[in-house]
Amino acid sequence: MRKYFGTDGIRRIANTELSPNLVYRVAKAGAYVLSKHTDHTPTILIGRDTRISGTLIESAMVAGFLSYGANVKILGVLPTPGVAYLTKKLKADASVVISASHNTYEFNGVKYFSNKGMKIPDELEEEIEEVMDSGKLDDFSAVNEKIGVSEIRTDLLDEYVYFFRKNFEEDFEKLDMSNFVVAIDTANGATSVVAEKVFSALGIKHYILNNTPNGTNINDNCGSTHLDVLKKYVVENKCNLGIAYDGDGDRCLAVDENGNEIDGDIILAVISNYMKEKGKLNKNTLVATVMSNLGLKKYAQENNINFEETKVGDRYVLEKMLKEGYNLGGEQSGHIIMLDYNPTGDGILTSLMLTKIILEKNVSASKVCDIINIYPQVLVNAKVSSEKKYDYDKDEEIKKEIEKLEKEFSENGRVLIRPSGTEPLVRVMIEGTDKEYIGTKAKELAKLIEEKLN
Repeated sequence: MRKYFGTDGIRRIANTELSPNLVYRVAKAGAYVLSKHTDHTPTILIGRDTRISGTLIESAMVAGFLSYGANVKILGVLPTPGVAYLTKKLKADASVVISASHNTYEFNGVKYFSNKGMKIPDELEEEIEEVMDSGKLDDFSAVNEKIGVSEIRTDLLDEYVYFFRKNFEEDFEKLDMSNFVVAIDTANGATSVVAEKVFSALGIKHYILNNTPNGTNINDNCGSTHLDVLKKYVVENKCNLGIAYDGDGDRCLAVDENGNEIDGDIILAVISNYMKEKGKLNKNTLVATVMSNLGLKKYAQENNINFEETKVGDRYVLEKMLKEGYNLGGEQSGHIIMLDYNPTGDGILTSLMLTKIILEKNVSASKVCDIINIYPQVLVNAKVSSEKKYDYDKDEEIKKEIEKLEKEFSENGRVLIRPSGTEPLVRVMIEGTDKEYIGTKAKELAKLIEEKLN
């Protein structure tokens, strides 16, 4: 089991668990592992979100990279997919995003991307951990003229804006947008520096919310994890669509004109349906995770779309897509990967695709989303001891209760239990036809897991 990396990089409380010393070691070991096969001085990009600890972590990372002898381009605040895009475009050797995604401001994290702009696989993360703890880090110190140099390249933000113009400008110019208004919630996060520029450049009328980051208000009652403010705003201001990003901008959820949530599963249905109509859905296949709603699977069956499932984590969705040659996949949380554009989830890209589909079809957002029937789904987090979160299936009483529920919901629903990759939690998810009943059952099971694993 990995010591530092979870399902989405390293994520911890900044400046205590995620100390500058740990970050320095992660950087130096990462620079070695990701560039040991190159015959040139490696170049590594660094982007971050708006957390107060961002520049602290960035400084420690820069020091680690320069100490190894890598050159660094500091991108400043930029969404995760923007960093991924620039890594490929600039032919950098690797990149890092400093972010804790949808978590509150006191957390921060480190996510590595390869020279292809993709999250690095588990094996490379394990290798980085081995190097970190091997006692050999000092052997990788550059000396004299080999020490790396860094440069500030916040101007590269414009390249990311151009990426959207290049892919969508002509499409939107042909559409009637005169009566279409979008409300955009940037979660006081990384998209706060770019979303308004993109929507303005494409001529889409918009209101912008939660776009004044102060270091501590990222994801604070806003963004894709807190949709209530956006729902109210969309209805009160008669918007056609509401869009919410998470802290680092790789996720997007939406709200229709009536204030109803459009989650990642619904977005996947809408986009896959559109791509199938256009003959652009590779191998007629959609990739999602085991956490996706049963309704998405049934939608795929009813529309003759192949449905491939992976374990939870957008990296596993991407691995499946690359291996099998598929071009659309994602998660219920709003990570949508469209490989024809970018090899990572991109919140702004997802929102533009959704906007384009609604405008092209010339119907309301709610009408576009009518193609899928979402089953009630309840997710309850059981707070457990960090060391015991993987032991839920070893306890006989817990196992017995899970088996009983699985039998009960085998016809019209399902039960899914999984430990969180980033927090001391076991997630209990039950799907069924009666929301109140499945809620009670999920809480009962979560309580039992908490009693047994603390």
